[in-house]
Amino acid sequence: MVGLCDVHTLLRLPTGIFYAQGVKANVLFFDRKEASKTPWTERLWIYDLRTNKHFTLKANPLRPEDLREFVDCYNPENRHERKEAERFRSFSYDELMQRDKANLDIFWLKDDSIEDSENLPEPEVLALEIVENLQSALEQFLSITEELEEKEGPAVG
Repeated sequence: MVGLCDVHTLLRLPTGIFYAQGVKANVLFFDRKEASKTPWTERLWIYDLRTNKHFTLKANPLRPEDLREFVDCYNPENRHERKEAERFRSFSYDELMQRDKANLDIFWLKDDSIEDSENLPEPEVLALEIVENLQSALEQFLSITEELEEKEGPAVG
């Protein structure tokens, strides 16, 4: 049997709100159905509460009002009458199955924390900056080592 439930909504939660920073959590909403040879899921609605949202466990915890827009978009009275919004998009079953291994890590909002790759310097310039930074760091460590040797005498080893 292929279909046992209609997976209709995915809520992408911000990283780190349940565990450590970097841990991604999602909430799946589905209706259990009778077994079927064909999938029950026709469309998956995804709400992105992760991109450009920053919550912490103590200083800026997730509050009920942060979920208000999701609840409005979810439309609990009639989820078949939903409308797309900036953070709420719909994907057909066929679109989802065409993704590599049906991966549901789907995002469409521009992440402000990621620099625009079109404005990055050429690789040679980046490599030269890295070399210069490493050389500068090495010189600073050598200077610190020399100062320590002057104060304490040469290291024995």
